[in-house]
Amino acid sequence: MARTTLELRKRRHKRIRKNLSGTAARPRVAVSRTNKHISAQIIDDVAGVTLCASSSVEAALKSTSGGNIDGAKAVAQQLADRAKAAGITTVVFDRGGFDYHGRVAAFADTLRAAGLEF
Repeated sequence: MARTTLELRKRRHKRIRKNLSGTAARPRVAVSRTNKHISAQIIDDVAGVTLCASSSVEAALKSTSGGNIDGAKAVAQQLADRAKAAGITTVVFDRGGFDYHGRVAAFADTLRAAGLEF
């Protein structure tokens, strides 16, 4: 029985989330990627609250494409700025079942360069 790409990604994400959780001291950065866009949230799983978020569909980032590495870097930079404003310095990175490659890796590298620790 052939599995779709989405089913396989969801299985990987479930496997990752089994061992990964965000707390108030160290929230989770959840990345979501489509062919055209990328978005991310910083989440406190204990309280069930999204602390800050950023997406390539926001008006401020409409000029950049979320479907390439430059767009992913722009979204990551915006998320890092919002995290600093919220007083967040350390996080746990949740790649969402996506390969740590390309846009997801560029996103993570930009967050690190902006000062978030994980």
